[in-house]
Amino acid sequence: MSKKNVVILSASLVAVAGLALAAATFKGGDDKVLRVANQKGQVKSMMIASGVLNGAPYTVEWSEFPSAQPLLEAVGGGAADLGLAADAPFIFAYQSGSPVKAIGVQAPAQQAGEALAILVKNGSPLKSAQDLVGKSVATTRGSIGHHLLLQALERAHIPADKVRVTFLPPGDAKAAFDSGSIDAWAIWTPYTNVAIKEGARTIVDAKDYGLPIYIDIAHADSIAPKRALLADFLQREAKAVAWARAHPDQFAQVLAKETGLPLDIARASFDRNNRVSQPIDAKIIAHEQDITARFQKAGLIEGTRDVTQAFDSSFHQAH
Repeated sequence: MSKKNVVILSASLVAVAGLALAAATFKGGDDKVLRVANQKGQVKSMMIASGVLNGAPYTVEWSEFPSAQPLLEAVGGGAADLGLAADAPFIFAYQSGSPVKAIGVQAPAQQAGEALAILVKNGSPLKSAQDLVGKSVATTRGSIGHHLLLQALERAHIPADKVRVTFLPPGDAKAAFDSGSIDAWAIWTPYTNVAIKEGARTIVDAKDYGLPIYIDIAHADSIAPKRALLADFLQREAKAVAWARAHPDQFAQVLAKETGLPLDIARASFDRNNRVSQPIDAKIIAHEQDITARFQKAGLIEGTRDVTQAFDSSFHQAH
């Protein structure tokens, strides 16, 4: 992967850019701007490629982030109204006191391999989670990679403190992995695609644990005044997800252009991260309760907030 692409993937924040879509008055809302935080290569790519925002009676202001943690900081801090992130970072932020709520859910369309994994260099002697004892593993704190590591150690009956975890953002973790200064890397697509193409191999694959779900996360104080905008955006997002599933090659071209990834990596990223919208139900809430318990057991959060209060299922019910 070129230095240019690493910089693109590692950038901590891209300047917010307004996307004026229509001047019409949006009935039922007292605001005509929806501020959406985006992980590069995620929602924005699909929305633009599919054209579902054409004619929307409000303006979308996008802000971009390299991973879920800074995205959730933006949403939780009130700098954005909405953002999409995976299950583990969402509940980690919620249990850390962030004023966020889940208003939509997207689940994997298939159990794709190497979409989320713990990787090692090809010449590494490490073969499985059992071999991680005493080794250094890089990941992002509270991320899906961090959660996968905890799941793998739990299944192998290894206490979490038996592994040296180094918390790094994805770009820095890639540099550490490439240099050999860490033994393993718990990471997600598109970083898995790049690393595997460059010779890394998987010792733990999330497909064996059930891939993470993705959650549309709103700032709690944005829900009431911007309910109509949020509801409309979620409906358009669901159409964009369906469009990408039906037009993977077209979407991959847009994704490659936006992220700077090679086209084959962009296509692999979609194939390994293909999702469908689904309702918030008891199974989803129980899933987040399990993640809370896992982080709590590892001493990473207190986990005292009621997980059921982290969800607002009314948006799906309104469809």
